[in-house]
Amino acid sequence: MPNQPLRAGTLAPGFNLSDAPGHYVSLDSFRGEPVVLLFYAADFNPVCIRQLTIFNEALTEFLRLQAQVLAVSTDNVWSHVNFSSSYNLHFPLLSDYHPQGRTARDYHVYHYRTGEAVRSAFVIDARGLIVDAYESSGDIAVSANGAISALEQIRKAI
Repeated sequence: MPNQPLRAGTLAPGFNLSDAPGHYVSLDSFRGEPVVLLFYAADFNPVCIRQLTIFNEALTEFLRLQAQVLAVSTDNVWSHVNFSSSYNLHFPLLSDYHPQGRTARDYHVYHYRTGEAVRSAFVIDARGLIVDAYESSGDIAVSANGAISALEQIRKAI
């Protein structure tokens, strides 16, 4: 099992992960705007499908709040390309494949027994600080509502 996820007030660990063959996305490239970082167990897992489609359906709300949604799993980039295309997802799916789960470990959401990330979400502000963090329990998808509420609080504080 993982440790407790990183808590609010912690500087979000950086990463540089592939979202397409030969293309990488870093957290630093989004400095200056909020990011919703989703971790999920696996492409094509029924609960993860639900979680990512929930966030995809709420994407206009995230865009209204000027936030970037990024999703991370330990699946390889080719699986992500197929999964994203199959479900018409409109945000990057990042591969934490090699070294296996490094970013999930940095956020304390890596499940060592399964080799997968625990379904969780981190809302990161424009300065790179985690302002909200939560994980799902069992086979429950992470809801977009908590991330939207945290982003609304960020907007009020500006």
